[in-house]
Amino acid sequence: MSQGWLWATIIIVGLLTLGIRLSFIVFMGKMQISPIMQQALRFVPIAVLSALIAPALFFPKGSLEIALSNFRLIAGIFAILVAWRTKNVLLTILSGMACLLILQVFVSPH
Repeated sequence: MSQGWLWATIIIVGLLTLGIRLSFIVFMGKMQISPIMQQALRFVPIAVLSALIAPALFFPKGSLEIALSNFRLIAGIFAILVAWRTKNVLLTILSGMACLLILQVFVSPH
């Protein structure tokens, strides 16, 4: 693929993405969403984030790994506990990352 086609593809995909996102802003601003739908939509970010994180925790090497040797799962559980106790997103992210780093550096067999 030539560089011109690559740039044209990037620009077209970017404009399509902008159009899709903008259409929701324009059309949803004029519509009234039912309270039941609003309550259900509150859980979409949590569901999407869980769907992104769960495979990295439970399938770090492509197959299910629930063991003490799965440092990502241990760090994830630790981060869940921090989130539950503190309700602080930044502290949760930092503590999960720190836990994973500590496990990989100090516990991992070299």
